[in-house]
Amino acid sequence: MCGITGWVDHTRDLSGQGPLLTAMAATMAPRGPDGSGVWLSPHAALGHRRLALIDLATGGQPMTPAGPADTAPPAVLVFSGEVYNHGELRAELARRGHAFRGRSDTEVVLRAYLEWGEGAFDRLVGMYAFALWDTRTETLLLVRDRLGIKPLYWTRRGDGVIFGSEPKAVLAHPEVPAEVDAEGLAALFTVAIKPPGQGVYRGLDEVRPGHVVRVDRDGVRHRRYWELTTAPHTDDLPATVAEVRRLLGDAVGSQLESDVPLIALLSGGIDSSAIVALAARHLAKDGGGRLATYALDFTGSETDFKPDALHVSRDAPFVRAVAGHVGTDHTDVSVETASLVGELGPALRARDMPGVGDLDVSLLLLFREVRRHAAVALSGEGADDFFGGYPWFRAEAERPTDNFPWSAGVKDRNAQLSPQLREALDLDTYVADAYRTALAEVPRLDGESGADRRMREVFHLQITRFLPFLLDRKDRMSMANGLEVRVPFCDHRLVEYLWNVPWEFKRTGGQEKGLLRQAVADLLPDEVVRRPKSGFPFGHSPAYLDAIRRTVRTIVADPAAPVLDLVNVPAVRAMVDSDAWFSGDFTPPPWLPRLIQLDQWLREYGVRVVL
Repeated sequence: MCGITGWVDHTRDLSGQGPLLTAMAATMAPRGPDGSGVWLSPHAALGHRRLALIDLATGGQPMTPAGPADTAPPAVLVFSGEVYNHGELRAELARRGHAFRGRSDTEVVLRAYLEWGEGAFDRLVGMYAFALWDTRTETLLLVRDRLGIKPLYWTRRGDGVIFGSEPKAVLAHPEVPAEVDAEGLAALFTVAIKPPGQGVYRGLDEVRPGHVVRVDRDGVRHRRYWELTTAPHTDDLPATVAEVRRLLGDAVGSQLESDVPLIALLSGGIDSSAIVALAARHLAKDGGGRLATYALDFTGSETDFKPDALHVSRDAPFVRAVAGHVGTDHTDVSVETASLVGELGPALRARDMPGVGDLDVSLLLLFREVRRHAAVALSGEGADDFFGGYPWFRAEAERPTDNFPWSAGVKDRNAQLSPQLREALDLDTYVADAYRTALAEVPRLDGESGADRRMREVFHLQITRFLPFLLDRKDRMSMANGLEVRVPFCDHRLVEYLWNVPWEFKRTGGQEKGLLRQAVADLLPDEVVRRPKSGFPFGHSPAYLDAIRRTVRTIVADPAAPVLDLVNVPAVRAMVDSDAWFSGDFTPPPWLPRLIQLDQWLREYGVRVVL
């Protein structure tokens, strides 16, 4: 998967910045435990950390095309991610006269650029973020995949930019301070609301999904190379079911390539179970042996589990049903819930900012255990977003709220803010403005009205705001363990098809994700096909809740705690003695674990609040 970083400035000589680039790249060592490299020139310095999964021998980076040693390369590339159609592209480029030193998809991207220029990016299928320095024009191109599966941050400094796969790489540059302003705090105090491109830290941006950031002597420009196209859906329901099955099967098959062990994550829900069943079929067909699967559970969940808005049933019985039916080599990862509190710090450092508390930690621990056995995993992320799996989809179809659906139930977002912060920041206004901006981006279909019009809005909000929040969480928690997680449901060809499929088809049979259920019903046990949506598990145990309360009490009792300037202390004290801090959904997220992370972040990162 890898981590990339770099510094470009047309007015400075960067050829002596090797130690700095090495240090910036070293902050992302978990993303790339298998090697590192730096490439230097007068106006561009690139760094890379490698997680070797394909072409272990010749895929090192930064990469230049093969050529005479005494000539300057036409372009240099640092790449993170996977291009799943690199075999087809390599064959086409070879017919056009290009020679390859190995099987690396990175080399294919580099050669594709030399052949087609920026038009090469439209041909890529996969998840990726990369930086390409064209030495002939002294132009930097920062490119991100269509859905934003892989991250890429950048900031302007002087007459150039500094970039990295994670904020920590950019913050390692001595000219980039760790600061947060009112807009960044608003993004932290809400979930899945921030606009695409905002990096939370002051002055830090993200390359938007499906975009290219071009940096040359004329400045910085943005270009969108992919967007959803709205058109009438002409397939009937049986044809739609068949096409979904074909597209999903192709996506899964294309993502099985790896020169190191690969496994699949299994929760017993329809999403991960579909991926597992399709992957197992592909492996069996190709003589690849049995698929290994992994699932997460918490010790004591048999008695501690309590259903809520997003968690309707325990995973374990359904996991066993799928593993037995498909015939996988299955392993359960059991987590002690009391240990979650101690992992809030590592989860924070994985994100470089406060996340969603124990929801991050449980994923971090699962990936830590999986990494002991494999370096690549398949996951069902994205199915809920494209097929309409969350409970708010049906609610919006029946009673539209004119708000972000996952945030519509919040009454007073400012209640947890300190009086002084409320003077500078109004979260209700922030959310309302963000919603209007997001709604204006929706590509409409002429003549569409009523529930169909609203559901197109909801799916666009989901794809552009909520899904990036989930993909970011997945990337950070996995890459903190050096694990690459692939997400077949986010194949852009499947996404493009589903974008125009009507809501009534997606909910066929009267159940959420009915279309997906029909498409894979022949592969799975009936009880799994019928199982209602249930969210990723988290800790319910009294020991964990008590540990959270003790930690928060310690923070509130410390007059030097930096978080006290940001939160409503009396409200926090009252919350410690109640269960109001967690409602089982995303409105609001678990407050007390997030408060712990917020305090740690301000301390450890030395963040300066600028209001």
